[in-house]
Amino acid sequence: MAGPIEDFYAVIPAGGIGSRLWPLSRADAPKFLHDLTGSGHTLLHDTWKRLEPLTGPDRIAVVTGRAHRAAVEKELPGILDKNLFLESEPRDSTAAIGLAAAVLARREPDVIIGSFAADHVIRVPHLFEWAVRQAVEVAREGFVCTIGIQPSEPSIGFGYIKKKRALVIEGAPEAALVESFVEKPDLETAKEYFASRDYLWNAGMFISRADVLLGEIADNQPALYAGLMDLAEAWDNRDARGPVVDRVWPTLPKIAIDYAVAEPAAEKGRLAVVPGHFDWDDVGDFASLAKLNSKGRKNDLAVLGKNARILSDAASGIVVSQTSRVISLIGVNDIVVVDTDDALLVTTSEHAQRVKGVVDALKLNGRGDVL
Repeated sequence: MAGPIEDFYAVIPAGGIGSRLWPLSRADAPKFLHDLTGSGHTLLHDTWKRLEPLTGPDRIAVVTGRAHRAAVEKELPGILDKNLFLESEPRDSTAAIGLAAAVLARREPDVIIGSFAADHVIRVPHLFEWAVRQAVEVAREGFVCTIGIQPSEPSIGFGYIKKKRALVIEGAPEAALVESFVEKPDLETAKEYFASRDYLWNAGMFISRADVLLGEIADNQPALYAGLMDLAEAWDNRDARGPVVDRVWPTLPKIAIDYAVAEPAAEKGRLAVVPGHFDWDDVGDFASLAKLNSKGRKNDLAVLGKNARILSDAASGIVVSQTSRVISLIGVNDIVVVDTDDALLVTTSEHAQRVKGVVDALKLNGRGDVL
């Protein structure tokens, strides 16, 4: 594989609590700061290492909350101070990615950026690199490009991207226009999508010239664009940055980049897609975490935790232990047990998506001490 792409910058939005993985994932220790694969490294660290061959160590930016600065710098000792963008509070993905795009465009007007979530699991790195390199070539032609994952099953857990006609772009033989985005389907519809091969999973990866991305934000979210321009103008002035961030950042509209950029660009014929043939998972809940760590073998019991003490007999599912307690499971299938110092979760893979409801209930009842 070729070396780093000279005009390419990777942006890692590292935000969100990952509430479907509570009580493992917390506000002060979100999903991206955990080792969820047994690799010995956090998801954020793995993301950095995956991107480094494409950019080199000096062209990776991380957008994260102020509260996570120390943890991010500990995980990524090679990150340059100028490449760490700190949010005063969460404002969703368009603000995070748009901030990086606006600042990087002022520093380097022709820069191409790619946004890659900090908490995804990707295997077969050379196939990931091949997809990104194709997407960069597509971005050079003025498109916003996304990487859609070639489905391995008719999943109901992901949104889908419907491909349109193929594009003829040198260096990107698999590129196609995007016809539309589709929300998470029911099982029968997912089976139809899987059979047609015209649909890809939406993995939330976007590659574009920074000026093109900002142009889409300007067209579709002018108030957000104006705020980002104010921030970018002050960002590299240490004395000016703080007051401008405190004044502007809380006023930015909260909107996901899918809605602010991708879907409008698709309607205008400006969104392209490159299929990714690598293994990918967004580890959205404990059911996906169990599947990931049992390598898809449904009868296995996956165990995470350095000091986990598990006794099992005819049990399957996942146990995540952050304590020294002995946990015994007998004759239970698809179980989810998460044991931490101050909270215990017991559910099943079937109901794993409902964990977010517990978090919402705790918030309503003022139990921020366990969030």
